[in-house]
Amino acid sequence: MSHIDYYFSVFSPYTYFAGLRLEEIATRHGAQVTYRPLDLMALFDRTGGTRPADRHPSRMQYRNQEVTRWSQKLGLPMPNISVPVPNAAPASYAIIAAQKAGGGDLGGLVHAIARARWAEGRDIAEEGLIRAALEANGFDGNLVTTGLFDGAIAYEKNLEDAVAAGVFGSPFYIVTDTDQRFFGQDRLAFLDSYLGTCA
Repeated sequence: MSHIDYYFSVFSPYTYFAGLRLEEIATRHGAQVTYRPLDLMALFDRTGGTRPADRHPSRMQYRNQEVTRWSQKLGLPMPNISVPVPNAAPASYAIIAAQKAGGGDLGGLVHAIARARWAEGRDIAEEGLIRAALEANGFDGNLVTTGLFDGAIAYEKNLEDAVAAGVFGSPFYIVTDTDQRFFGQDRLAFLDSYLGTCA
């Protein structure tokens, strides 16, 4: 059975565009997934990336066109392209705590939070939003507060592990058995094909 480390930020538009395709692929191939949310801005700083606020305007103009194209292609509404970068830590801590607790739909939780940001323009650091997303996906809503300490430790560790593993953006998928790396939601088809060869 293959294992996938899934490194991502909940505020990346490309995490939103990934939707639930990773979960569908993992189910199809009997693969296990470990969800590893991380601090994307710190990852950029550590791996030679540029934070959006520091990018040349031409790059950001192109990015805005590109995310609009993906939104239309995938049928995922995205009316809030230019919303400010939120504090992703609280939602990330809750995802980490939910994974540790088990019993719910982790992929659904990640997508619910990403959808709240990009489709609804909401503040994903808001406790009530995170609690509602947890409960809607079969988890204890109290994880939004009880999981803070363990979540904070794992969040930092995810960043360190990501840098060591060659991760430089979000979403990023690593088949840990073979160190095959796939960057971006537009590489999910490659991941799917690769796992098919591992069966």
